[in-house]
Parts: sequence; structure tokens; C-alpha cells
Amino acid sequence: MEKRRFDKLGIDVSLLGFGCMRLPVSEDGKIDRPMAQEMLDKAIEAGVNYIDTAYPYHGGESELFVGEALKKYPRDSFYLATKLPVWFVNTVEDVDKYFNEQLAKLQADYFDFYLMHAMNRGSWRKMVEIGCVKRLEELKAEGKIRFLGFSFHDDYDAFEEIINYRDWDFCQIQLNYMDIDEQAGMKGYKLAEEKGVPLTIMEPIKGGSLAKCSDDIMEVFNSVRPGKSAASFALRYVATLPNILTVLSGMSTMEQVEDNLDTFTDFVPMEEKEYEAIDTIKQIMNSRIQNGCTGCRYCMPCPFGVDIPGNFSIWNRYHMYQNFDVVKWQWEGMERDGKTAKNCKECGKCEKACPQHLQIREDLKKALADLTRGKK
Repeated sequence: MEKRRFDKLGIDVSLLGFGCMRLPVSEDGKIDRPMAQEMLDKAIEAGVNYIDTAYPYHGGESELFVGEALKKYPRDSFYLATKLPVWFVNTVEDVDKYFNEQLAKLQADYFDFYLMHAMNRGSWRKMVEIGCVKRLEELKAEGKIRFLGFSFHDDYDAFEEIINYRDWDFCQIQLNYMDIDEQAGMKGYKLAEEKGVPLTIMEPIKGGSLAKCSDDIMEVFNSVRPGKSAASFALRYVATLPNILTVLSGMSTMEQVEDNLDTFTDFVPMEEKEYEAIDTIKQIMNSRIQNGCTGCRYCMPCPFGVDIPGNFSIWNRYHMYQNFDVVKWQWEGMERDGKTAKNCKECGKCEKACPQHLQIREDLKKALADLTRGKK
């Protein structure tokens, strides 16, 4: 198993991290503990030593499972990462409340990596104001946190504000070959690298979007590295970057574990021809976009409750990846909330306001038809 070492941390971390957000589940929706245990054991046996969970994963069950699953292993044989649910934190006392609850659930005396979870500009400023950051620094000084960081979901300017606030041990961003300009993106990666802050990476496969590819895209991959999975290219794309501590993969099946272990055992960095192949694939995916909606929202609000930009975003992503599973959760939420094109009365108000001069009414009909077929 490929390991990464940063002088700032002084430890050897597996380049593949086991993310415990998408563990296998039984028919009742609970974690399939025997299967999840088998998967985790397989990964640890192969050298994976970074185990990542969080307070809300699997409705709170993930931390309980991880705590039980890791009992058989010496505490110094793995690195345990979890995250403070900042959306529940309103006072500095809440920091200790949730921190101690997590220690109990994970059956741990300390956390190797502890993150402020899913930070954005608003939640960050609130945490500073109530003294959360200071309290976490005190917990680190007490030895209950070895490395303090944050995970991030906002724009680059917010990322810059947070990372410049203090000398972080590490931080976690979303990064994959389709999202280099989204959120912190590659610009955020470079800033962290300049500041000497190693990164853990989430969503390297974009929630599975980059693991299930159409035949024409697989032909491009096979032309440069025959027989390797689409997921392996996505993982290697980010893992080749030098300032990456670990790449998190939320594995749901033993097949995914085995494929990821194949990717990170005797790890092979990306070659120039593979970067060129990914550029080709990005062009293919982007060519499938159905309309040019920029999400400016000049068309909103719709008098009949249709989320026009939301419909188009889902429609475009469905065609880009040619996989309904990529948008299933968002589309079903739209249906549940009555925001799909089904509610469009074709009043035309949106088209008069659209700076892109899109044929919104016609495109909404197409989106509804395509996504309805995709769901079936």
C-alpha cells in the first residue's frame, strides 16, 4: 500500500483512506455490519490505515460501527478521523458535548484527525465567534486531538479566509477531474500546497459519477491503460498530486475495496497520455450538456414553484454521465417538493427574464421526459 509522509505530521498515512459514509446496508437501511467488517478488515490487511467517519454518517450509526469494528486492532495501528457537527454547535459547551459523545461512540481516548465538518463562510465565522476554534486547540493541547483540520464546501474566497486563519495541520476538500474549478478546486489545492497544509480528498469519484462510464468513455480509458476501471483513473488523478495525504473512497462493496486496493498497491502515478485521455473524456461529457443554463436564477421565482435552474442542472448532469443514479437523490427530492417541470404552466415569464435566451418551456418538457424515462 502506497504511503505518504509529511514532516509536518511525522506519520506514514496510506494514500487510500477508507471512507465510512457509504457502507453496505441491509434491507432495513442499517449498516450490514458483517459485510462492512469484512470490507474494513480486507482494507486494513492490505495496509489501509486512515479510517474516516463523521457524526451524521448513516444516521449516526457509522461512528458506532467504526468504534466496534476497530476494537480488534491495536490503537496505534490506524489513524482515526471524525468530524465535529458544527451545525449543532451554538455554544462553546456544545463542542465538548459532541466531542465527548464521539469519543464514547468510537470507543477512543483521542482522535488522530479531527475536522470541523463541512465548513462554509457562515458556519466558519460563527465557530470563530463562539470560541469553537479556540476550544478545539485546547483539546489538541490536552492530547485528545493529534491533528486539527476542517472539511470544506463553499467558494474559493471562503476557503482562503479559513485556511489563512491559523496554521492548520491538514484540511479536506472535494476534488476530482470534473470539479477542478468547483468549490476550493485546484486553486485551493495550490494555496494549501504553498502554505504547507497537506490535504485529504473527498469525492474523488464524484459520488460514483466517475465510476460508471459509458462505452465510448471506457474506450478512451482502455486505449491508454487496458482493463483498468474508470474509478482507478479518477482516484489516480488526484492521488498523483504531491500535497495529498490520503484520498478517501466511500466503499460500498467488496468489489470496490478490491479495485481500490489494486489501484493503490504498487501505485502508478498518472502519465501524460492519461491526462490527455481525461481531457478528451471531459470534452465528451461536456458535449452532452443539453442547454446552457448558467444557474443565474433571473428566471426565478417561478409562479408555479418549478425550480428551473435545478431541473436543468439535474438534466445536464444526467446526460453528461448517462447514469440516472448520479441524480436520483436530487430528482426524487424535486418530485417530492413539487419543483419539477411537471408543474410548469407555460406562462413564459421565465423566458422573458432569461439572459441566455433559452427556450425554457420547451427544455423543461424535454428534461421531464428524459428524467422520467431515466427513473424507469
